[in-house]
This record gives sequence, C-alpha cells and structure tokens, in this order.
Amino acid sequence: MEKAELLSRFCSRLVAIERRAVLTKDCYRLEIRRFLDFLEAEDTLLGDVDAGFLCAYLSMRRDSEEIDSRTAAKAISALRSFFRFAMDEGLVKDNPAFTLESPKPAANLPEVMDSKTIEGLLDTIKTDTPLGIRDRSLFELIYSAGLRVSEAVGMNIKDIDLESGVAKVRGKGNKERLVLFGQEAATELKYYLQEARPKLAGKVNKNNALFIGRSGKRLSRKGIWKNYSKYALLAGTSSHLHTLRHSFATSLLAGGADLRTVQELLGHADLSTTQIYTHVDTGILRENHRRFLPSLNTAEL
Repeated sequence: MEKAELLSRFCSRLVAIERRAVLTKDCYRLEIRRFLDFLEAEDTLLGDVDAGFLCAYLSMRRDSEEIDSRTAAKAISALRSFFRFAMDEGLVKDNPAFTLESPKPAANLPEVMDSKTIEGLLDTIKTDTPLGIRDRSLFELIYSAGLRVSEAVGMNIKDIDLESGVAKVRGKGNKERLVLFGQEAATELKYYLQEARPKLAGKVNKNNALFIGRSGKRLSRKGIWKNYSKYALLAGTSSHLHTLRHSFATSLLAGGADLRTVQELLGHADLSTTQIYTHVDTGILRENHRRFLPSLNTAEL
C-alpha cells in the first residue's frame, strides 16, 4: 500500500471509527508521516517493526528534534492508534507500540553549566589540528549564539558575518532568524576559516557548508554529538550538548535580559517555552541578598 493511501485510510478510521477530533486527526497524520519517512530512510518494512525499533525512533526524535515529554507522549499515542489500524488491515501481526510507556511531563529544570565549567570544557579541545580548530570554533559558536545542533549543521559560510557578530540560521520549521555571537567565537571562527577549513576542504572542494569533516563534506549532527561527548568526558561535565544552549539562555536572563529578547535569540515560537529558563540560581539569590541586605545573616539561605 502506498504511503499516501495508507495515511488517508488511517485518517478516515480516526474520524469514522475512533471518533477523534479533527485536530487530533491532523496531529496524528503528521506524527505517522514522520514515522513512515523514518521507515523509508532506515529501509525497514512495517511488518518488521518491533518495540525496540520504536524506542530507537523516539530516541532519535528526542535527540534531533529536541521533543519534550508531551510531544513524545503524543507520538506514542499516534503510533498505538496507527498499529491498531495496521493490524485490522492485516499489515502487521501485533501492536509493537502497546508496550511503550508514555513519559510523564518533565518537572526538572534544564541542566546548565556556569561560565567556568564551559571554559574548562572548551579548553579540553586541542587546537593543534584542523579538526581541533574546527571543534573549538563550532562549540564556541553553539554556546555564544545559543544554537541548536541542527542549526549549526545547516549553516553555510555566507550565513556568518564575523565583523558584526551576526549569523543567519534556519531553525525549526525551516524558519530563518538572526543570532548574535561574541568576540571569542568570532576569533575562533576566523582562525578556523583561514587555517583549518581550507585543509579539510581540499583544493577542489566547492562545499559551502560552514562546518565540514575530514572528507570535506558537511559535518553531521551525529558527528557533532560524538565529538562533544568526547570533550565532555575529558572535562568531567555534562554529556548533553543541548546544555550549552540551556546555559546560554540562563546566563542571558541572569544578566538582566528580558524574556522576549531571549525568545527571539533562541527562536522559540511560543514564549511559554522560554519561561522554563526563568529560574534563578541559588548563588545569584545569595549574592543579591548579601548586596542589598548586608546586615542580615545569609548563612541559612
């Protein structure tokens, strides 16, 4: 059965048999279309899908698309419904999504690192090779501009202006926005473009990608995650690359930036997504208490 026909029949079932709302039907359609695209990319047949495969798919979504627990739960619900339909159609023998547990809404605040920890992490990157120079400039930029990994991967040389410290990135939904980066990132990027990238690209390479691998091709998200994990292990800090983005947002707010500005820089469509960063570190509370109420004992804070 062709993918278009499969989706059409599934959506008809949602409305006619499961009595789902139109918005739910549209949401499930998008979720299952993503899943079917993933099946094609992995060259896997629908009948060969098991619970382990679905877990790997959801893990990929969490890493590459940064989906939250609510979106993951919605995806699992859509998969359960879809495989019920597939069973009725005789396309599969059982429902591999039945055993998946929907995640509870995340209650934890984003993990962040302070500036000294980030400096220590970046200092573990040795810049005596073209790859090391590339990685130093890459992670400096991700932190300085608060980039998603996918945004860093998609950048081209023309997207970045070293003089003004402004770059153009394409975020979720392929939406373009401008981001700012600091002098340290600009210095590292200039060194990378002058000294390291030409060596990685080779004489006849016409790839316009900003960050490339040893083969001269655009650096992949998987490659970036792998390299970051290596440096994080050496530094003894968080192995989650997205922590750099969290730290960027938290530092801005702690420094007095307003929520709307941070929203624009992060590329959040909804302000409520940005509000998770409005927590204030206990150390900042202690320092402000000491500055403005010096006569009180802050030992109990």
